[in-house]
Amino acid sequence: MKTTVEIPSGLFAEAKRYAKAEHTTLKALVEMGLRRVLADEKNKPAFKLRDESVGGHGLTPEFRNASWEHIRDAVYGRRDA
Repeated sequence: MKTTVEIPSGLFAEAKRYAKAEHTTLKALVEMGLRRVLADEKNKPAFKLRDESVGGHGLTPEFRNASWEHIRDAVYGRRDA
């Protein structure tokens, strides 16, 4: 597959020098870089959310069977428009 990629001139020059010193091509460097990034991404551990729950037994009796509106009003105050 052929494609066009824009590379900042300083990075391009550095990559060309590196490729020459390593007796390889810029194309091979780009392929190696892409493969490395994709492999690193595959090997990342899955995000795990820390358990920050607190002890307790759920809602207090006052709110156990309350509607969301009642709980919201208790927390934020009544918001009559």
